[in-house]
Amino acid sequence: MSLKYYINNMQKKIFSGEVPVELGVTKEALAHPETPVYFPGFPGGPLIVNLFSSRESIARVFGVRKSEVVDVLASAIDSPVDARVIESAPVLKNRIDSPDLRKLPIPKYYPGDGGRYITSGVVFAELDGKRNLSFHRMMLTGKNTFTIRLVERDLFRMYRTAMERGDELEFTMAIGLCPSLLLPAATSVEYQIDELMVASALRESTMGKKVEVAELDNGALIPAHAEYLLQGRITHETGPEGPFVDITGTYDHVRAQPVVEIDRVWHSDEPVFHALLPGGSEHFLLMGLPRESAMKRRLQQVVKVKDVRLTEGGCSWLHGVVSIIKEGEEDVMKAMETAFDAHRSMKNLIVVDDDIDIHDDRQVEWAVATRFQANRDLVVLKDQKGSTLDPSSPIPGITAKCGLDATRPNDGTHRNKFKKAELE
Repeated sequence: MSLKYYINNMQKKIFSGEVPVELGVTKEALAHPETPVYFPGFPGGPLIVNLFSSRESIARVFGVRKSEVVDVLASAIDSPVDARVIESAPVLKNRIDSPDLRKLPIPKYYPGDGGRYITSGVVFAELDGKRNLSFHRMMLTGKNTFTIRLVERDLFRMYRTAMERGDELEFTMAIGLCPSLLLPAATSVEYQIDELMVASALRESTMGKKVEVAELDNGALIPAHAEYLLQGRITHETGPEGPFVDITGTYDHVRAQPVVEIDRVWHSDEPVFHALLPGGSEHFLLMGLPRESAMKRRLQQVVKVKDVRLTEGGCSWLHGVVSIIKEGEEDVMKAMETAFDAHRSMKNLIVVDDDIDIHDDRQVEWAVATRFQANRDLVVLKDQKGSTLDPSSPIPGITAKCGLDATRPNDGTHRNKFKKAELE
């Protein structure tokens, strides 16, 4: 499905007035945090923000309940399928060689940001038969240049290999994708797993057809129904990247990062630019949901897990809740150890019984209030690997972690006193 299909078939706020490139998108997005806001007159071309900013909106795309999104994604990871190659791709209808990127509808989000940023772009890269899809923010620095934030994951590994050979890493960044591509691109899976095949399996299992791709002249496969493609190279040169407001709503610091050169831009007819508000609800979901899926896949190997959630109050990144069907007291510690290992940025985890709806903050707090004692049920882990985005960490990437056991004891003689009263 194209981005325009979703835009045309959803309730949205249309902002018809003039909007500045700097800070204008953010003001309207914050005023309507879970409502898509469409800017038909944005400088450089139409733009939409808050597009998939609720679990319900993503679940509707896949035709499932919101609690099932993590399951269909996990199933796709376990059973990837090839994408469908087509000859005529809408995104390849218009080609711009030697583009001036400053003319694209790229916003600046916050006053302290280092510049205008692409935040929703998914990088498609291939090296030695391995393909990778991943999100990377890119700061506009010139007519045809960005600096790209490369965390030391799969794309960084490919880039480093190319560097060691004296080569630049060719890539294509796609902007304006549907959730069947966005969620797999945000997953952290084993290096050998092809996220494009995961995306195709996700779409086939939920929508009945595979992801459609087209082949560029260099043999690379790209999503046929993207709105924009930026084709270029990650060079050997580095430059400053940042500051930038990341998922925590605080400024990430300036780093030396690789310089990207863009050789050409492709776009569909009347393209719409997808803007992802840093630290907004859509950012939370697109980062958090894939991690929930990864956590649940791992937890299913050690305990009977019902549901997993990274909470919005914890930026859908730092705090989590897991519900389990506890068969023994050791299950809670197994769940904590596995969840922390599956998502190492998480620093606070609450484990509850399966009678608690973990998407209801009130029920989770009730479980803590009635089933948790700090001297007995609190686990604290010091000097753990955590998120570099956590401003409270004394050393970037190193943190303390906290686990709360808010489950009932398995002792049947005492279990009834923890049961919430209900009408028969």
